[in-house]
Amino acid sequence: MSAPFVSQLRTSRPPIVINEGAGAITLRVEASDIWETVRVTARPDTPVSDLGKRVVAELFPEGTLADDFVMKHHGWELLDPGATLDGAGIGTGAIVLLAYRRRRPVR
Repeated sequence: MSAPFVSQLRTSRPPIVINEGAGAITLRVEASDIWETVRVTARPDTPVSDLGKRVVAELFPEGTLADDFVMKHHGWELLDPGATLDGAGIGTGAIVLLAYRRRRPVR
């Protein structure tokens, strides 16, 4: 996927800018349980944990902890929160899934 593809997808929120500058990548993060999507602009050297914290703070403003979530890329959990986006294989146009760590009962 490419940055133009991710940029033209409709989201109800403004993009999250973590780090701008030369070489910045644009990606999309989808929160599976609330069916919400947000675009993110960050540099490839941004840690995965920073991405998770910023997206959780944006999508769950009521104070939900980032540790309650896992991030997945290509169906695999990103196990090392200290890894950079580039090191985790996340590049321009990537789509990352944000999901609760444990299954929640349906009410």
